[in-house]
Amino acid sequence: MASKPKQLLEELSHPGPHEVLRGDLALVGVPGVVYTPRAGLNLPAIAFGHGWIQPPGRYRDLLRHLASWGIVAAAPATQTGPLPSHRLFAADLRSTLDVVRGVRLGPDGISVDPRKLGLAGHSVGGGAAVLAAAAEGEPEIKAVATVAAAQTMPQATTAAGQLTIPGLHLAAANDLVAPATGNAEAIAKAWAGPVQLRMLPKSSHLGVAEGPHWSQALVHGKPHRATQHAVRALFTAFFLTHLTGTNTYRPLLEADVKAAPIAFEPEPAVS
Repeated sequence: MASKPKQLLEELSHPGPHEVLRGDLALVGVPGVVYTPRAGLNLPAIAFGHGWIQPPGRYRDLLRHLASWGIVAAAPATQTGPLPSHRLFAADLRSTLDVVRGVRLGPDGISVDPRKLGLAGHSVGGGAAVLAAAAEGEPEIKAVATVAAAQTMPQATTAAGQLTIPGLHLAAANDLVAPATGNAEAIAKAWAGPVQLRMLPKSSHLGVAEGPHWSQALVHGKPHRATQHAVRALFTAFFLTHLTGTNTYRPLLEADVKAAPIAFEPEPAVS
């Protein structure tokens, strides 16, 4: 039993059982990409926000991985310039979820359940995901996960204080761009609902990004395979647990694993 979380981490770091399709969100009104299982109805879905000046293509394997486990994963290609509007980026993430829940995807009519929607993001995309989750109206967001989240304007920390849904925040231990203390940790400690902050050892701000990109001349850090494996496993466990209701992967979320030790988790409220 003691080894179960480690086994789940290993299992979920590998692709899931579903064949994956890639689609162009621009065909349905939003520039960006969407990855889906080849077939399925009433699937869970997430919108993913890219980091500062990062294209969605730098998260291709992460998005594909989530889709291989049965989660529709879409990433808008907006606000990619050096001076992004965080407020508009948050609105774009919500619009992306509106699109994927409102149309049939793929040749076999894949559909998304509007009751199973989440948000995720890296860097400013993580902060924008928090802003998007706190926005009023439809769609209703059920869970948020971030990696190396950065503060935004308006502040993601303030928005976090309005969120009673589950949150998972992964911080890079060697992040010189968005250090955990003033960013992911501050967001997690402001969170109004169940939340967890984990540290990613030996990881930098761009640890989750994939492949080479010219932005590495401007942004400290580089892709890190161990970070990518941990993020894939934990995001998959988190969204399958909180969007589909399964408890199969909950032991991983409750464990203090070496690949991503728990740095902060509030004590459960005593009734």
